[in-house]
Amino acid sequence: MSSYDTTATGSVASALSSLARTTTASTSTTQSDQMQFLTLLTTQLKNQDPMNPLENAELTSQLAQLSTVDGIERLNKLVQSLIGTQEVADSAALIGHGVLVAGKGLTLTDAGAIGGFDLNAAADSVVLEVLDASGRVVNTIEFSNMEAGSHNYFWDGTAADGTAAATGKYSVRVSASFNGSPVGVSALEFGTVSSVIRGASSTDLQVGSLGIYQLDDIKQIL
Repeated sequence: MSSYDTTATGSVASALSSLARTTTASTSTTQSDQMQFLTLLTTQLKNQDPMNPLENAELTSQLAQLSTVDGIERLNKLVQSLIGTQEVADSAALIGHGVLVAGKGLTLTDAGAIGGFDLNAAADSVVLEVLDASGRVVNTIEFSNMEAGSHNYFWDGTAADGTAAATGKYSVRVSASFNGSPVGVSALEFGTVSSVIRGASSTDLQVGSLGIYQLDDIKQIL
């Protein structure tokens, strides 16, 4: 795989070259299929019964079938190429944007911290605990009447005792319920998309130091 962003011209060219090689291989396969069809058709003509030769209509029909198959192959390749190009363009547009992905980390800066959570169903109570490196609860943030889906939040860095928490790395623990019954919930972590990675079968995103994610892994774009 080759990684690139909007300024990495060499990497973009490398990815496009890789796509071009794939297209050439597919074209060779199609041409081989055509040659096999023509060989069979020629053999059929050579060995046909002189008393019952292949009718023009039947010959025309077989040639039309070959043309139709070839046209469908070309159309499929064009559609796949357009889909791949659009996917890369959409992914590249996310470079520099903040996103929420699955993760329990929370980074506090002088400007505060951004995080999120993903609910499997609606919840009337969501409790999020901010933990320091030793596992001690620094602060508790509560939410009420939340719909199913992903949600983001902002923590200004204030600890439970009213003092300012030290900047740095924290983790979160989240739970949710509806009418007293547990609701499935998972923590989301904030990161910035730094580059796009063109793989053999997908286009992935490098989200800073958090790692590599597929587009479907992005829960929110901020």
